[in-house]
Amino acid sequence: MPKIKYMETLTLSKKRKNIDIPVDAFRRLSIKAAADGKSLKSFIENLLVIEANSISDEDFYQYLTENRPEGNIYLNEIEQSNFENWLGI
Repeated sequence: MPKIKYMETLTLSKKRKNIDIPVDAFRRLSIKAAADGKSLKSFIENLLVIEANSISDEDFYQYLTENRPEGNIYLNEIEQSNFENWLGI
């Protein structure tokens, strides 16, 4: 009897966000979505994913270091020693 292979699935986590857009933009995007054979929701989600993926890692890192400085805090001596021991150096 042959073995049955099961397809592995990947679940992507998502965030829900309500947005308000001008009526004119809503109409134009609805037309573009229909032309692509997509729902407006799917069309806008795709636009946002493309925009998010276009951000370079350098730009992302620069933003975080300027606006989220908690990542710039250096280790104290004990933390540094523990980290170096963990690395084996």
